Amino acid sequence: MGQMSEEQLEVRYGLPREVKYCKKCVMSNQKPNTSIEHKNKDVSRTYIDFDEEEVCAACRYNEIKDNIDWEERGQKLKRLLEKYRKNDGSYDVIVPASGGKDSIFAAYILKHKYGMHPLTVTWAPHIYRMIGWENLQRMIHKGQLSNILFSPNGSVHSYLTRLGFINMLHPFQPFVFGQKNIGPRMSVAFNVPLVMYGESNIEYGDPGDSDDEVMSVERYASEMGLDEIFLGGVSVKQLTVDHNIDLNDLKAFFPVEKKYLAKTGTKVHYLGHYLKWDPQECYYFAVDKVGFKAAEERSEGTYCKYTELDDKLPPINFYTMHTKFGIGRTMYDASQEIRNNKITRDEGVALVRKFDGEYPRLYFKETLDYLGMTKEEFDATCDSFRSPHLWIKDNGQWKLRHPVE
Repeated sequence: MGQMSEEQLEVRYGLPREVKYCKKCVMSNQKPNTSIEHKNKDVSRTYIDFDEEEVCAACRYNEIKDNIDWEERGQKLKRLLEKYRKNDGSYDVIVPASGGKDSIFAAYILKHKYGMHPLTVTWAPHIYRMIGWENLQRMIHKGQLSNILFSPNGSVHSYLTRLGFINMLHPFQPFVFGQKNIGPRMSVAFNVPLVMYGESNIEYGDPGDSDDEVMSVERYASEMGLDEIFLGGVSVKQLTVDHNIDLNDLKAFFPVEKKYLAKTGTKVHYLGHYLKWDPQECYYFAVDKVGFKAAEERSEGTYCKYTELDDKLPPINFYTMHTKFGIGRTMYDASQEIRNNKITRDEGVALVRKFDGEYPRLYFKETLDYLGMTKEEFDATCDSFRSPHLWIKDNGQWKLRHPVE
């Protein structure tokens, strides 16, 4: 039989059939937009927009950022904070914070520049890296910030991570639940209406009419029933009945009920709407203010040493993303740095070709133990999610049909 034509190859997950790369950065048109995870059954997605000049939405938004009156936006931030400021010393803003460069920037500047009283809240990673733990402590002590570390039932967290991996090749989904929900949940618990995250996903190419100034309430709140909320591709009802998981241990992963948010008056804002966001500058800021430390070695799957330092599972998360969509950590990092004039596109192309899709090895055995699987099971599951329009097997090795150029 002859080889299949491009038009005959199967295309999975609703991905665009024709693979394109942005002419300004190195982002692929296969990048999915962020989804409302508690509704996510991995059956339908939207993808980053490319215009007629083959420039991605993230680059076009970056052009908009260059023309924003940031002084006026800064005044807008002051007015917002004044509305929520408390004069009795009690907490007046919740800041979700991992102890990474971005959350350090957000929490520190809200306290020390704008005079707010932030409570930083942390959803615990799957398996802490020592450097991540130490940076969290630097944020708390040198940044003079209060913090609550919330750790869900570890056995349930690992089980949901396994389900997310097996059913959706999305091992980070339970962690995403925590990241998105911890701020609003603590807003309700402490009766602090203002929640401030860092940058919006518009920075990374989500549609321009989606979250920019305020996070859409649908991302973290719901009144859905147990058969409508999906964790790891399985409904909560199934998890309690068929998987014998206690409902109480699952509730930490649920979206917050809207009635509680309405009572508190919770609003979730993005600091990046008010202050021009540049991740590398956040890194320099965190180093200067709290002594933030980068890793000695680069993170697997990229060339950077100062991102995703809190957890040991990001290498498999970005490996699975590369497997499923042809997009890895380097593509994100390089695209961002091209937009911020830190590197050229040619440099970005070379970096993506060298590091994207790197096989995870550094914490691999520990990660497999966490997932409860063998390397053979891991590899077989990853390979089963490869879309034929993206991948071809050549001499026993998987290769992208259309690598970045």
